[in-house]
Amino acid sequence: MTAAASKTFLITGVSSGLGRAFAAGALEAGHRVIGTVRREGDAETFAALAPGRAHPLVLDVTDFDTIPAVVTGAERQAGPIDVLVNNAGYGHEGVLEESSMDDLQRQFAANVFGPVAMVKAVLPGMRERRRGHIINVTSMGGFITMPGIAFYCGSKFALEGISEALGKEVAGFGIRVTALAPGQFRTDWAGRSMDRTPRSIADYDAVMDPIRAGRQAKSGNQPGDPARAAQALLALVEAPNPPVRLFLGDDALGLVEQKLDGMRAEITAWEALSRSTSFAL
Repeated sequence: MTAAASKTFLITGVSSGLGRAFAAGALEAGHRVIGTVRREGDAETFAALAPGRAHPLVLDVTDFDTIPAVVTGAERQAGPIDVLVNNAGYGHEGVLEESSMDDLQRQFAANVFGPVAMVKAVLPGMRERRRGHIINVTSMGGFITMPGIAFYCGSKFALEGISEALGKEVAGFGIRVTALAPGQFRTDWAGRSMDRTPRSIADYDAVMDPIRAGRQAKSGNQPGDPARAAQALLALVEAPNPPVRLFLGDDALGLVEQKLDGMRAEITAWEALSRSTSFAL
């Protein structure tokens, strides 16, 4: 890849999972990657992937006040950011009634407020240069829902809405925004990386126990290949007209299409009541 064709990526959460795969794919393709990690040891490991092109950044995306200065410093070292990939985040599993407000605040801090803070840090430069691509990694859980992950789905629904509205605000500046919504990929998202609220209300056993057991059993055997997700990310970045939303995986597409069919049927069934609220002409 020529120097002119290479891009500078800022990818959050490159220590593991999809973030690590995204970073490795971009580096292999010849790009420069600023990758955020939360531990110094992970920074050294990341830098060794591609000396001179892999730039580790020790940063917790929930430390909102430090983000602008840290991002400015990273750009001085690696160059202006062409692509922001907001990947860092985690899943919370727990029945809503059993889960605390602190659980909800932590989930939104990592999955919504952190990504927004990162966006606000890179937008001035992208707007000045009249180019850039912001990719917010959401989830199929940002469109479909499942019992037991209400806080997670809520956070991803929020990031989907923010992404779509932001895209309309910045399109005139040559900045594109995409919500990248993966299905189940073979990472540790459903394993040690997931925060699980302890069970306490027996009434929910019939709903929650099979879900929790099934998710734990599936961890490490998910159908999605992170390396192929990374190739999809690179194709998205090179697209002249990238989509507002891109689902990744057969499972994501199948569940989304199922929900859309259900929504169409429900809208039709309740259309008369929906239209009954306007002033009579």
